[in-house]
Amino acid sequence: MSPSRLRRAALPLTAAALLVPLATACSGGANDTTSASDGGGKRLRVVMAFPPAQAMSPYGDDAVTLSRLAVIEGLTSLDREGAAKPALAASWKRESPKAWTFTLREASFQDGTKVDPAAVVRSLNAAQKASPKPRVLSDTGITATALGAGTVRIVTTEADPLLPQRLANPSLTILSAAAYRDGAVNPAGHATGPFTLAAVKGAVSATLERNDHYWGGRAKAPGADVTFVADGTARANALRTGAVDVAEYVPISQASLLGDRLVHEFPSARTNGLSLNTEHGVFADPAMRAAAREAIDSKALVKAVYEGRADSAQGLIGPGVPWAADARLAPVDRARAAGKAQVAKTEQIVLATYTNRPELPEVATVVQQQLQKRGFTVKQVVRDYAQLEADALAGKYDAFIQARNTLLDTADPVSYLASDFTCDGSFNISQLCDKRVDTDVNKAAEVAGTEARHRAAMTAEADVLGTDALVPLLHERFVQGYDDSRVRGVSLDPMERTLITADTHVG
Repeated sequence: MSPSRLRRAALPLTAAALLVPLATACSGGANDTTSASDGGGKRLRVVMAFPPAQAMSPYGDDAVTLSRLAVIEGLTSLDREGAAKPALAASWKRESPKAWTFTLREASFQDGTKVDPAAVVRSLNAAQKASPKPRVLSDTGITATALGAGTVRIVTTEADPLLPQRLANPSLTILSAAAYRDGAVNPAGHATGPFTLAAVKGAVSATLERNDHYWGGRAKAPGADVTFVADGTARANALRTGAVDVAEYVPISQASLLGDRLVHEFPSARTNGLSLNTEHGVFADPAMRAAAREAIDSKALVKAVYEGRADSAQGLIGPGVPWAADARLAPVDRARAAGKAQVAKTEQIVLATYTNRPELPEVATVVQQQLQKRGFTVKQVVRDYAQLEADALAGKYDAFIQARNTLLDTADPVSYLASDFTCDGSFNISQLCDKRVDTDVNKAAEVAGTEARHRAAMTAEADVLGTDALVPLLHERFVQGYDDSRVRGVSLDPMERTLITADTHVG
């Protein structure tokens, strides 16, 4: 066993300490026994990576947690291709570029009240008025009105061909009237999913009970006991020792130690990329950006850091987006790379990344070595993401390594391309401002047909790759943990919106 593997195998004191409350909260008593009052079946024991940060408000990242625990739903959901499919809305029709009608299915909230047009209008308009506003509404506004007979009209401030996909975002969940009290929104007992949020103990744990009146049929498990543990090694060890049935986001460093029976990996929509500052410093020169691109060995990164549990770079959009490979185009008008002697004459570059994703500092070290081999002089800056983001967006680093979800809030890569690579993009770390990129991203945003929109998105991808503003490093795979000999129905979702479903059960 290599020294690095030995270091990874050791359980830190902090992680070991976390296992004590984790095992206590998630095993023993009613948690792992059959409950006659619940109609039989074992309760699920689940450990999640991210504790609630906004008291389970649907307007922030907690909405994703609620979605992954099958508590909340919207008018639509997404299929494996990222296309909208029916959820609380049975069907929909586009009346004009800005107006749509949605016909509701017969369904009830967990508190027994009916899902009707008034409830949908209340929920969507409340999300529109929320402060801060959900990210999914950052580029358009919505106004919902009830038409009667189970129908709702939704009008957007801008023409939006993606409205059905947008409405699948967890922040646009539909809740009953009782969820809205005194300026706060409480989804506990007032959503529509197969599981009801029965209790939350701060950032420590949550209790779910089966919603016996779920429109999609009763869940197979009577409920779930959920613990929130940020330490990845602690989550992995809880799975190894049988303290939990499902462990979210097993670290790559622990995956090989757990074995294939407990570890289930699948392509994700995350691309790890090297953003190069196109406005200031060494990489303002396209030839230097091209030299950096040629220095990167993606396969070596996958082998050295991810132990083969990632996919080598294919473009901005990786294998977690199934249609991308067949639609991909070659990069356009790439600059000729500067030679090693020319590179060696440049000033020192600052390469930054963050500690929140444990593999990234290791990635940064390998990338530093690859760039130095090409002739660059490289200084690393590695900190918590919160300490880096403002400087990264202000263009204070020459290069920045990040893991980016390319499907963002609407399951559509055009949103990612617009935010990260256009002149007015809100997340443009590379400081790119290129007329052709802006033109083709804007064209893609206006396309309504799914296949045509995909083709337009890949045209814009080719434009961006041609600038070398971002060098794709690799495509992450998600690793979820559960014992496949006894746990069934866990969702392996590249868009990170589902995990526990009505079909998830032990037995």
